[in-house]
Amino acid sequence: MNTIEAPPARSRPDNPLKFTWRLLMTGSCFALFGIGGLLLTAGFYILCLVLHDPLRRTRAARRVISASFRLFLSATRLLGVLDYRIHGAHLLRRDRGSLVLANHPTLLDYVLLASVMPQCDCVVKQALQNNIYVSGAIKAADYLINSQAEILLAESGKRLRAGDNLLIFPEGTRTIAGSPMRLQRGAANLAVRSGCDIRIVHIICSQPFLSKGIKWFQIPSRKPQFTVEVKGLFSAGEFFSAGDCSPALAARRLTQHLASVLDPEK
Repeated sequence: MNTIEAPPARSRPDNPLKFTWRLLMTGSCFALFGIGGLLLTAGFYILCLVLHDPLRRTRAARRVISASFRLFLSATRLLGVLDYRIHGAHLLRRDRGSLVLANHPTLLDYVLLASVMPQCDCVVKQALQNNIYVSGAIKAADYLINSQAEILLAESGKRLRAGDNLLIFPEGTRTIAGSPMRLQRGAANLAVRSGCDIRIVHIICSQPFLSKGIKWFQIPSRKPQFTVEVKGLFSAGEFFSAGDCSPALAARRLTQHLASVLDPEK
């Protein structure tokens, strides 16, 4: 029987006044994100009326989303909610047709990466299509939906071959604080069947914050520090052994490799 570990106990804040300020500003930033999502949704409907070319409309929507995330992250830093460093962002902007695979410790992981990827494509959960705050962005940016299994693999490969960078979190959901990483095999299957390059990204948060099972108001005693490290690029084709062209076996080897290289602690 699977059990969910309780989040680590939090130490008392060094400065109660700063802690209270961060708590209030964290709530304010969540409200800002929601309001911004609604405004973007309205703006994207207008964009659909102005730009009739689907490709131009999609690319414009992704640029707007990326710029909005940069603005949001700047607000969180300015208000003292968190701090962040992204090392190697130029590599993500330079890549073409790469599968970007990252670990998934917090709710802000996609925001951090998309903020430095003006043309970020992504696979999202079906449930988000019904979220009034982000559904408009998902449709305008033409993100892939993970429930569309019959077309997901083919469409993902098509976009990678066209030069899109596709962001996927192979864990499928946020990691529970203190729990080992468990990968699904979907990202590896896509990689070996499309023969694309793979870019590894590590996301590290200094303290448990916005992880699975942790509510937004359960903030850590000290301001969390996010560090994003863009790692090396390698080819999925490396996981086919000589005389063995089985995509299933190659995906299994790649999944085993990802289990080690995706975990920042390893």
